[in-house]
Amino acid sequence: MRTKLLLGTLNQGKIREYSLLLADLPFVLVTPQDEGLDIQVEEKGKTMEENALLKARAYSAESHLPTLAEDSGLEVEALHGEPGIFSARYGNSDEERISRILHRLKGIPWEERKACFRCVIALTLPSRKIEICQGECQGLIAFSPQGNDGFGYDPIFYLPEMGATMAELTLEEKNALSHRGRAARKAIPIIRHLVSINTLAI
Repeated sequence: MRTKLLLGTLNQGKIREYSLLLADLPFVLVTPQDEGLDIQVEEKGKTMEENALLKARAYSAESHLPTLAEDSGLEVEALHGEPGIFSARYGNSDEERISRILHRLKGIPWEERKACFRCVIALTLPSRKIEICQGECQGLIAFSPQGNDGFGYDPIFYLPEMGATMAELTLEEKNALSHRGRAARKAIPIIRHLVSINTLAI
């Protein structure tokens, strides 16, 4: 019997990325929709780690499955770390959130537009043990959106080493450099070990 691992998110962009990032692991990645779950987790934590833990525990309790959940966000240096944990709530749509960032950075020169994408993964196991993995990606906020791929703030997150925004990269290129990719690569050996000793078996 193949192991199931629940990906505790309703975000289709994240599901798409994790499906590729975790494709080589010996389990079936399932979503809340796959398992018939209809729950909303209030992100009331004060840190990304707290929010990731809230989601992982809630989805694991409902599904009785080992669960991988995350919280991630954009931290802009000139905005004193905003939007941070409020990244997904910084507006009513990606376009509105991006517009708000650009408006607040109006007149800020290129060298002062430093930003960081941060991701915290919480892996909740049947034994109730929890593993935390983190990843980050440094970049700059572009003066205008560029690119049609990705989601969220990808069109304005510029990677100097690539000469492009995240929204201008292929999914494979993005996963190689992104905060989410880096956090997932830290989680993968932990998951492999747990599968090898049948900790995740159902």
